[in-house]
Amino acid sequence: MNIPSPALVTQRAVQRLPRLPLLLLCAAYLLPGLFGRDPWKSADITAFGYMAAIGEGRSPWLAPLVGQLPPEGPLLPHWLGAAFIALLSPLLEPALAARLPFALLLALTLALTWYSAFHLARTEAAQPVALAFGGEADTVDYARAVADGALLALMATLGLLQLGHETTPELAQLFAMALLLWGLAAATYRGVMARAAVLAALPLLAACDAPNVALAAGLVGTVVCLRSADAPMRRFAIWTGIGTLAALALTLALQHVRWRWHFTPNAAQLLQLGRLLSWFLWPVWLLVPLTLWRWRRHLLKRHIALPLGLALVGLAASIALGGSDRALLLTLPALAVLAAFALPTLRRSASAAIDWFSVFFFTAGALVIWVVYVAMQTGVPERTAANIARLAPGFTAEFSLVRLLAAAAGTLAWLALVRWRTARHPQALWKSLVLPAGGVALAWLLVMTLWLPALDYARSYRPWVQRIARHVGHDPACIAAPGMPRAAVAGLEYFGGWHVDARPRPATCPVLLQPDPGTTRAVPTLPGWRFVARERRPTDRDESVLIYRRATSAR
Repeated sequence: MNIPSPALVTQRAVQRLPRLPLLLLCAAYLLPGLFGRDPWKSADITAFGYMAAIGEGRSPWLAPLVGQLPPEGPLLPHWLGAAFIALLSPLLEPALAARLPFALLLALTLALTWYSAFHLARTEAAQPVALAFGGEADTVDYARAVADGALLALMATLGLLQLGHETTPELAQLFAMALLLWGLAAATYRGVMARAAVLAALPLLAACDAPNVALAAGLVGTVVCLRSADAPMRRFAIWTGIGTLAALALTLALQHVRWRWHFTPNAAQLLQLGRLLSWFLWPVWLLVPLTLWRWRRHLLKRHIALPLGLALVGLAASIALGGSDRALLLTLPALAVLAAFALPTLRRSASAAIDWFSVFFFTAGALVIWVVYVAMQTGVPERTAANIARLAPGFTAEFSLVRLLAAAAGTLAWLALVRWRTARHPQALWKSLVLPAGGVALAWLLVMTLWLPALDYARSYRPWVQRIARHVGHDPACIAAPGMPRAAVAGLEYFGGWHVDARPRPATCPVLLQPDPGTTRAVPTLPGWRFVARERRPTDRDESVLIYRRATSAR
């Protein structure tokens, strides 16, 4: 039985989003933060530490060590960054070289999300209702407009901003989920390539430390295929099953079989989870419930069931890990596709509310960023400059004409976008997500240009290592650092160039670093060691270290 579609779309509503502005928007989203900054704490510098150790030849590929400690996660993402460091050295600094493949993974995730929505919107069940006197949207034009909306929805999500620009295994997991979504969406259109995508995506998820997600996502894909009304889609279930079995075999081979449950259903944890979902999934959490309600009679159809099932897998993984934002990252491609299917049913009042909220919120945010930047450069307003000096003691602002021009160009582009959206009333489906996506890109561009030196000072371990170097020097045989966080150990090795031993029982070293418990000002006395100094990160009072030298060592 054919169920009527809730989408009523004319040909005027599926006009194409101009490609040059769309590409510029993607560039403004992808490129800031790629150049001119250090790896940041904590996961970013930790993963980069292993990549640099491998790529620079300081550690073997099969058993990398940072501070004589093996990585806690899988090796495959570390090999990716290390390979680029080895290939591009000394043309590019290691931090930039390691960041390039992960920026490419983010770009591919954006593209795969677009094509996933495009193929799902071409299915028969997703088509808008035929109009009595004609004029309904063309199939391909309609699919393209929905795909444009999905891409804008993905870029508008706040959760993708920082995590999507790091060099961590979670970005490889995100790419694998987007690849799986595309493979299942394109199963009836791109036979061979879709099979290869599914066969690669599920083992890749397992190899990137997400075996439970890989098995659950493979099961969801298999069920969606088997329940499909299309015979080619039902035959595709065997490939999804093979991919799931391959992921299971790889999980057993790598001994990744483990079940982690850190969620406690109490009021505090539920409140924390609600806060995470509210900001991390903005603005798709506004549109996804609307999609599910308007398309409620189509929940078992592939264009709804597939992204919904994969999104639930990622959400379940996040809840199981106690509200993990990195696990929640895996839901974003599927949720963006679901949000896009709300656009054909979105009422004008809801669209206007999203537009005006975006205008006020992101314009106010841009104004704050500019005011803080002026205070850093000129000291005016004095109160803002005093707050910066208090939060980042020792920071000296630096001026860059290139960053200033990029920020000014982004701000002018935002004003032009606001004027275009408020002065005209386009009928395009994607219109409601232009301002949210543009506002997020603007905020990221401004922060990564105007605030970059201050953020680098606050989130990099370089200033902290420079403070320690005043007491340690640059040529100790080794530094013992038992109990130090892996991120700090990676920072010590990369920025200080020291050989660090962070094992519980380190080798004999002339220098010892110990975490400062911070409970008292009294310094613990260690037999055979002489206390030298206490140093903390300039912008973090809770992260302090005690520096000792062997009693027999010269100062």
